Amino acid sequence: MEVFTQVLNSINSVIWHDYVLYIVLGTGVLFTFWSGFSQYRAVTHGVSVTLGRYDDKRDPGAISHFQALSAALSATVGLGNIGGVALAIALGGPGAVFWMWMIGLAGMALKTTEVTLSMLYRNTDDPDNPHGGPMFVAAKAFEEKGLPMVGKFVGGLFVVTLLISTITGGNMFQAWNVADITHQYFDIPQIGTGIFLSVLVGLVIIGGIKRIGSVAGRLVPFMGVLYLLGAVYVLVVNFGVVPDMLRLIVTYAFSPAQAEGAFIGGTAGYAFLWGMKRALFSSESGQGSSPIAHSAAKTNEPVREAVVAGLEPFIDTLVVCTLTTLVILATGVWDRGPDVTFTSTPEVVQVSDGMWSLERTQLVTIEDPDLRDGADLFVVIRAGVNPNSGEELHRLSGLARKEGEHFFVDWSTHESSSPIKLVSQGAFFNYKGATLTAKAFDRTTEGLGKWLVTVAAWLFAISTMISWSYYGEQGVVFLAGEKWVKGYKLLYCGLIIVATIPALISTDAELDALTALGTGVMLWANIPIMLIFGTMAMRAYWTYMGKLKAGEFRPH
Repeated sequence: MEVFTQVLNSINSVIWHDYVLYIVLGTGVLFTFWSGFSQYRAVTHGVSVTLGRYDDKRDPGAISHFQALSAALSATVGLGNIGGVALAIALGGPGAVFWMWMIGLAGMALKTTEVTLSMLYRNTDDPDNPHGGPMFVAAKAFEEKGLPMVGKFVGGLFVVTLLISTITGGNMFQAWNVADITHQYFDIPQIGTGIFLSVLVGLVIIGGIKRIGSVAGRLVPFMGVLYLLGAVYVLVVNFGVVPDMLRLIVTYAFSPAQAEGAFIGGTAGYAFLWGMKRALFSSESGQGSSPIAHSAAKTNEPVREAVVAGLEPFIDTLVVCTLTTLVILATGVWDRGPDVTFTSTPEVVQVSDGMWSLERTQLVTIEDPDLRDGADLFVVIRAGVNPNSGEELHRLSGLARKEGEHFFVDWSTHESSSPIKLVSQGAFFNYKGATLTAKAFDRTTEGLGKWLVTVAAWLFAISTMISWSYYGEQGVVFLAGEKWVKGYKLLYCGLIIVATIPALISTDAELDALTALGTGVMLWANIPIMLIFGTMAMRAYWTYMGKLKAGEFRPH
């Protein structure tokens, strides 16, 4: 897995180059001004449309505006909000959250634009089972320009990136996080969680978009309210430090974040990088995925559904991600001190040429359910520049082994041209993704994270996986037709189990490498489509807004 992760990191260094992030953010800013700040229309007119005030049962489509938004949100409001935010803070520091906000605002304009295009070019030959998305935009729009082969190639290229993202972020990331947090709290084997998830998801996706829309329409509001109430409770209890945390977010967005406790520090540039990556993964702005769900909406006005889509990044990033952020920061779990101490400071040992480690270490035994045989821990070491933070501190992982009444740690190795130096005075439990968020809740009320975040993780993951299965299905239909859909669904459910094999993914870095690949390749395919045909989207947008202002659309 280490070699595979290195390959992924090499690919990600190209597809997530700084210039790519600037282009994505710049595209969002472009459409923000071009649309006259469509963000305002999303939170005003978009809410009215979502509430059904403009619904007409005679319009083509399979699901209502509310169900389409729920289906899209079920894919975006998921473990990216619980585990992804934790990942951004762990790797990029509090400043990463500021850049998540910026992407959230720009993402509202990106969503409005990409959904407008997909609604303009969706296939409604079967009004009860419409097909849409960037692949259909590329195919039809290029054909109109007399370039049908170019359209098929670009559409097919997008589908390939869509399937990569479906497998990684939409499926495996979700399953892995649920299996990890369930194992952490309830000691249930990860593979057992994977099998159960696979069966549960399979039962839903067999029914197609109508069942997915129906399940999402019930599940998303329930899980959202449940999680938000828990987060608000934690913030009320820790209200005194919330203003300081907000200042910390802004300060560290433009200056290096100081290393402290479990946090290894990071430059402002890396805060920008991690904030952008995790916000794009969480909200899917510019990826072209959610337009596939919105294309199933029952409407004859393309922009009407697009304005609804603009609500997604607002709900996902500016509301849910912010609450998760403040819970993690206010409780101090992100930069906590050592969870367990050593009986004596371990010595640095050279394993081989250029490879360093620590001698086997005995821990001071404590009463903590997280300290058990096989527990995953880490220490902080100094050893050259860290490619994930821009600073010199690194995490060195280790595995706890119980021998009699005592616990010992066998440490992994670290490659360095000079001897490593132990910095931390003890070891930290390696809380990854959603588990770190759960521990933040536990710090306020014991057991709150165990139950609330575990339940939320299950609900979020299931809702995300069923929606992403539909996205991938539409890609398969575009490439190969309906006959391959059954095989695709079986493969999709099988990969849920594969993702929960313990030896596959074991660290935050490996998890990020996997999900970053899926998000990144979709941006490379979808942003050019938006820029090439953006004029058509904006023309339709302003035409619709002109009619709305003139009173041509009457709410029921």
